[in-house]
Amino acid sequence: MTPYYSDDSVTIYHGDCREIDAWLAADVLVTDPPYGIGWRRGANTGHLVKAHGGILNDGDTSVRDEALALASDLPAAVFGSFYAPFPARLRQVLVWHKGDTNGVVGATTGFRRDAEPIFLLDPWPVATVQWSSVLRSWRGSWNDEMSATGHPHTKPLDLMRDLVAKAPIGVVADPFAGSGTTLRAAKDLGRRAIGVELDERYCEVAALRCAQEVLDFGGVA
Repeated sequence: MTPYYSDDSVTIYHGDCREIDAWLAADVLVTDPPYGIGWRRGANTGHLVKAHGGILNDGDTSVRDEALALASDLPAAVFGSFYAPFPARLRQVLVWHKGDTNGVVGATTGFRRDAEPIFLLDPWPVATVQWSSVLRSWRGSWNDEMSATGHPHTKPLDLMRDLVAKAPIGVVADPFAGSGTTLRAAKDLGRRAIGVELDERYCEVAALRCAQEVLDFGGVA
């Protein structure tokens, strides 16, 4: 199959990751699939937030689970929700703390919904303890990043660099590439990456981001 985009570091395919097998040649998955929570967003004129009809295949976790089953021999770091079934092969749950100004919308108990799980799936390798299981973006807010990509679930680039840097060595795959943040993070760190994205508008965004010159992030943990 002809890639949608390709350079010396990144290859992107447009289509369904269950039908495209090129990503299965990678060494590790770092991916942000549909969570299976039927996410939608209404307009909020006070905060200049536009309505969004939702994420493709987000009605349940079946597409996520089918893709992960295809790559059952690969270690994986998979974003998800505390409000949907956890994936199989679970080894550890990390927590992404989204920041002290996030998670107000939808919170009804007095506690912010400012955290998301990141599932580490076997065969994640045994390693000496070095890091906290709570990950953060040090940018504080990444609203500009989400506005720039147009994808409502765009993750902070510094968060993804941190996660990719801690993932097992080798080629990184993201079968739910979205706006390409995982791919961009891998490229910034000098790693090869393969992505697949079902929605062509986000393939274009990911391609544009990956085509940009790599900056020096030698100090990233």
